Amino acid sequence: MTQVRTVPTTPFEGQKPGTSGLRKKVRVFQQSGYAENFIQSVFDVVERPEAPTLVLGGDGRFYNRTVIQQAIRMAAANGYARVLVGQGGILSTPAASNVIRKYKASGGLILSASHNPGGPDEDFGIKYNIANGGPAPEAVTEAIYARTTAIDAWRTIDTPDIDLDTLGSVLVGTMTVEVIDPVADYADLMEELFDFAAIRAVVASGFTMRFDAMSAVTGPYASAILEGRLGFAEGTVVNGQPLEDFGGHHPDPNLIHAKDLYDLMMGPDAPDLGAASDGDGDRNLIIGRGRFITPSDSLAMLAANIECAPAYRGRLTGIARSMPTSAAADRVAQALGVPCFETPTGWKFFGNLLDAGMVTICGEESAGTGSDHVREKDGLWAVLLWLNILAVRGISVDQLAKEHWARFGRNYYARHDYEAVNKEGADALMAGLVAQLPTLAGTVLGDLTVAAADSFAYTDPVDGSVSANQGIRVLFEGGSRVVFRLSGTGTAGATLRVYLENFVPPSGDLDADTSAMLAAQIAAAEAVAGIAGHTGRTAPDVIT
Repeated sequence: MTQVRTVPTTPFEGQKPGTSGLRKKVRVFQQSGYAENFIQSVFDVVERPEAPTLVLGGDGRFYNRTVIQQAIRMAAANGYARVLVGQGGILSTPAASNVIRKYKASGGLILSASHNPGGPDEDFGIKYNIANGGPAPEAVTEAIYARTTAIDAWRTIDTPDIDLDTLGSVLVGTMTVEVIDPVADYADLMEELFDFAAIRAVVASGFTMRFDAMSAVTGPYASAILEGRLGFAEGTVVNGQPLEDFGGHHPDPNLIHAKDLYDLMMGPDAPDLGAASDGDGDRNLIIGRGRFITPSDSLAMLAANIECAPAYRGRLTGIARSMPTSAAADRVAQALGVPCFETPTGWKFFGNLLDAGMVTICGEESAGTGSDHVREKDGLWAVLLWLNILAVRGISVDQLAKEHWARFGRNYYARHDYEAVNKEGADALMAGLVAQLPTLAGTVLGDLTVAAADSFAYTDPVDGSVSANQGIRVLFEGGSRVVFRLSGTGTAGATLRVYLENFVPPSGDLDADTSAMLAAQIAAAEAVAGIAGHTGRTAPDVIT
């Protein structure tokens, strides 16, 4: 029998999981014992049944295979009976959630830094998902962090690396390791949810698309489903091979990093639909011929048309959105007579609502959309739902958008990101906003009058837990607003995110330039927060 070896260690500072796990530069994770300390802290605190199963995989970024091999040895030393690992170490985040749920695993380690760059000098991350397939809730991540501050040893066994590239089972100590097809279970689930026959029919009639996998994890999934099962032409999926450095791309599906796709879709040779996903496959970008759809609008439009997909007919129980996401989904929920929940940023906050059956579809302005089929946002799922709706309704993306706004009005929306700014300046900006909250109501900022302002707090309607200080909201008369928040997904300095929204009713101008429609909100944001003075930036790094 292989002996368990206990390795003495000391804590590392700062192993506090953010909104999506622990993310640091690769060189931080390469410190001796760094990844091991965090993984052992997870194993020490999470609930596990007798003879538990662990799901393991990641987005294929640099250092993925190294940590997977060590996690397998540590799982064997910590009493796991079985590990399910994606072939090549690959599992998209939504596919990992599906595997956890399908095979009733006790949880999973997802190795990813999502949409952040990859490579030896870039980012790496580890996230733990619980038995429902979703990200660990705050109580669990706080317990993991507390354990990292006191850990004095981690456990492993001495055994050679396993072959991650060959499907099948091997023993590691007394634990079974199964290398599984990372795509098959997920593709089967998608075919159960959507009307593949209707999509195949429009593809056969000439409907075209371009899917940019950004040299990241969704390439194999998109190729198998779009080209393999739905009949799109070979080459529909571009940048489809997952690479350790994402081919030098920044795998964030926005108009900056997917500019080639945007330019194609705005040009004379545009296909009917353009789409992209991110590093770990949980985000999506939707562009029609000549029409970009914001993630906030995408959530609202998908919810309004979800009945087109067979698995969702007659069972829309509610909609959830993160607080910074526009209120477009709220208007759909009101019209359909279902509740709409406003939660903090972080997919884990949707988990309780989904488990309780209180919502069917949920989404975030940061390009994440999903449903109750898994407990993660799911980029390719959103693309397939768009395809399903367009096929069933026989409509273009542009036509669908115009019809939607004519019915519900339009929430003009943008997010301004100030990346890697000085943390002290960012903290001072937020502190200054908090200090103004008691007196902001009634303040006139250019053409806008503040109706209310607060620091957003959320009380979970399922378990009663409270999450405070989730961002500053400045709400204006007439339905527009500005939101300020420091992001928890970066690895250097601070990222200030400013969310700008202007609601225009159906009788207003529904097809104007977004930047022009948000000029008053942009000016108000600078006036109330002093962004330039606190950050030294006169313009955002990224606008989405």
